[in-house]
Amino acid sequence: MYDRQFDKAIELYKKVIADNPTFGRAHSEMAAAYWGQRKYEDVIREWRTGAQLEGDPNYSAFAAAAEAGFRSGGWPAALRKGVEVSLAERKAKTGYVSSYQIAQYYADLGDKDHAFEWLNTAFQEHDTSLSALRTDFLLDSLRSDPRYAQLARKIGLPQ
Repeated sequence: MYDRQFDKAIELYKKVIADNPTFGRAHSEMAAAYWGQRKYEDVIREWRTGAQLEGDPNYSAFAAAAEAGFRSGGWPAALRKGVEVSLAERKAKTGYVSSYQIAQYYADLGDKDHAFEWLNTAFQEHDTSLSALRTDFLLDSLRSDPRYAQLARKIGLPQ
């Protein structure tokens, strides 16, 4: 995944799932690989399956909202619905919602200001997902922005 070899990642996740069909995390990770390929219907399907298998009500609410958004308005609507649910869950404090993930959604929507807002929140919260800052394909649109270099310096990533 981090090397952007999405085909190989999907192939490996399919093998993992074949060996353990109830391993929800494999479906969730495969969704990310499909996202890298921009195969959004597959992303939605894998989020739904992963959420069902993981049994996390917050993840299930996110997956259902994203699917409803996708059906009504395509991928941007899916992400916006996902953000809505994620923000509501954070406000209600019903479980952990990663600030970094919210930043990913905003970055993919092209909303750089909100993406950086949530990346900075992730930094303040010591979100371990920030370790992927340099390799995350969803953040490609942010790399030319001076705020990206500033955040990388704050985190302590090599320049």
